[in-house]
Amino acid sequence: MAAEESAKTTADETAQSASSDTMTEDATSATDNVSVEPSLEEQIAAWRDKYLRLQAEFDNFRKRTLKEKMELVERGCEGAWKAILPILDDMERAIAASHKSEDIEALRQGEELVMKKFESVLQAAGITAIDCVGKPFNEDEQEAVARFAAGEDKRGLVIDCVQRGYKLGEHVLRYAKVVVGE
Repeated sequence: MAAEESAKTTADETAQSASSDTMTEDATSATDNVSVEPSLEEQIAAWRDKYLRLQAEFDNFRKRTLKEKMELVERGCEGAWKAILPILDDMERAIAASHKSEDIEALRQGEELVMKKFESVLQAAGITAIDCVGKPFNEDEQEAVARFAAGEDKRGLVIDCVQRGYKLGEHVLRYAKVVVGE
């Protein structure tokens, strides 16, 4: 019996020791889990924050690029249109000169037709002339090349247009060169 009790006591001590070791491992494991979990949560939060910032940055990039592309499409031909405008000026001068001569009526009509056709092409492209004679001087669309004493009633008004100005939509392609009354 003493041998049985001794074996039982040894078995109980071994079980308690194993149980104690298991509890120590469980406690260590539990503390490891507790210390790891906030670290993982912090990492997850940091990655989530980086992801959201990157997504917002990409959205801003996409919007900015789209806006720039739209501006390029709208103003893509601006240089070509600016090069054509002096031709229009020459045609205006030719028509004015042809009106002084009475023997070239057919030439005058031809010039006027070409002028109207060219203006319709410009208008179809969204280019319009800046109408300014008799209106108040507007520095956003006009360039004053001279001032002329025209009386109190025409003070600040455009008296004459030396060179017509043109707009592409709301953007000024070329400022009108005008004479302003003083």
